[in-house]
Amino acid sequence: MTKRQKLELTWIGKENRPKLEPRILLEDPSMSYHAAQRVTDGDIFDSRLIFGDNLLALKALEQEFAGKVKCVYIDPPFNTQQALEHYDDGIEHSLWLSLMRDRLELIRSLLDKSGTLFVHIDDNEIAYLSVLLDEVFGRANKLYVVTFKQGSATGHKSINPGCVSTTNFILLYAKDKSSWVPNKVYTARGRDPRYGQFIPNRHERHKNWTFDTLANAFAASLNLSVEDSRKADRYQKKLDQFVIDHASEVVRLARPSYNDVGAAARKMIDISKRFPARVLRLTRKGYSDMYFLGGQRILFYADKVKVIDGVATTAEPLTTLWDDILSNNLHKEGGVKFPKGKKPEALIKRVLELCTNPGDLVLDSFAGSGTTGAVAQKMGRRWLMVELGDQCHTHVIPRLKSVINGEDSSGATKAMDWKGGGGFRYYRLAPSLLEKDHWGNWVINREYNAGMLAEALCKLEGFTYAPSDSVYWQHGHSTERDFLYVTTASLTHEQLQQLNDEVGPERSLLVLCTAFRARANAYKNLTVRKIPKQVLSHCEWGHDDYSLQVENLPQAPREPDQQGLFEDGGAP
Repeated sequence: MTKRQKLELTWIGKENRPKLEPRILLEDPSMSYHAAQRVTDGDIFDSRLIFGDNLLALKALEQEFAGKVKCVYIDPPFNTQQALEHYDDGIEHSLWLSLMRDRLELIRSLLDKSGTLFVHIDDNEIAYLSVLLDEVFGRANKLYVVTFKQGSATGHKSINPGCVSTTNFILLYAKDKSSWVPNKVYTARGRDPRYGQFIPNRHERHKNWTFDTLANAFAASLNLSVEDSRKADRYQKKLDQFVIDHASEVVRLARPSYNDVGAAARKMIDISKRFPARVLRLTRKGYSDMYFLGGQRILFYADKVKVIDGVATTAEPLTTLWDDILSNNLHKEGGVKFPKGKKPEALIKRVLELCTNPGDLVLDSFAGSGTTGAVAQKMGRRWLMVELGDQCHTHVIPRLKSVINGEDSSGATKAMDWKGGGGFRYYRLAPSLLEKDHWGNWVINREYNAGMLAEALCKLEGFTYAPSDSVYWQHGHSTERDFLYVTTASLTHEQLQQLNDEVGPERSLLVLCTAFRARANAYKNLTVRKIPKQVLSHCEWGHDDYSLQVENLPQAPREPDQQGLFEDGGAP
């Protein structure tokens, strides 16, 4: 009997996994930024912008933020084999899958149990990425595939035969679908012309209601004839506003599916058919009342009107077709140019509206021009962003400063009534803990001071970095009784014995030092190890770039006895 195996995607090199070094993050106060004054009591100052390789940054965040991120939106390179101005978007297919897999696994560990992942992708990799996400997150946690309208079939796109590509896709996955609780989101839509009836005495008891046409009611409101109110286009906006203002009086009749409604509704339909001139009401506990006339249900336009961004408008529940957010005039958003890479603030706003609330933590590890952070700041969400490219300093920081200063009037600013405020902290990834000396031996990086070394080794050994102000040997802890001490000194037997006595039998201490002159197992309360020997096998040292780029890969060797078409010696 064969062993049962799970269905999975395979590719060349899938079994190769990097041994990532959990780097520490170094804040640069000169690059961090905050508003000159508080704008509201809810101003957020602890968001983080991280400069460095995003795979190493995700690993660096894991210890502190595992299980704390509510929403992740990423817009990774689409692997289209087209060079973008700010990204090398071409990559060998198997390598792209490996690098995406490594990132997705770390992202999953960072997500809260009720958290959501949004991955923006085009049709070039969506099929493989979907299977990969099924493998990492579990197929049962797949939520939706959203089709996002990226453009229109105009200009040079409309010249070539065949289908014009105008869409991207957003894959939604939950960390745990059973814990996922989205918000109810509505999208603005045009007025529904089927609502053509009007109840002028809606305030009276339903038995006394009378019906008129919407056209008559609208014309009467302007003291015009129906013909005149229909002639001029200038009345169209007034009609739309009239419908919204009188949404509880504007109705239409719809014949419900008899077999799809409950017994009480079916009974009401039957009765209303016998008394076609009477309006009947069905009261429902916990739900709005239902009204029937002549076997049909009366539907009120008020049920289609929602307040979106402070404005009452006709709306419908959010669907998986997002065709109302176009990437038009993006060059004006945020005050920075980012051709072919910038995403609309309205898109990120919808993502955050769907699955976050004020104060929640949002992550974007492909920050690009900083759209996610800009929108999250305006919406009162905390955020983490990672960017390795120069645009971290040329695009993201200027954009965020403009948002914080209240100078950015574009994008989601008006919808969120944003006035500025808050701030962010800038971090860069520390260099690798170990480097090779002139003889090829691994040694502690010379850029590390005592504090950096202690913090880095705490992270490597799974300890929480928390140096004590009063006890010199308490640099970190894993429990209330288990501690770590880091020193570059060479410790003697007497020093270790004194440490052992201070720790006492109720506590334990891991001592990491460059050298010691004693037997390592001679102390009941201590575990003594040398650095860097203790950590040499933990990670890949000195590896600073895991980016989705392959421009420097060597060409594959040519098979023997083959020559290029235009090389000397080829056939004429």
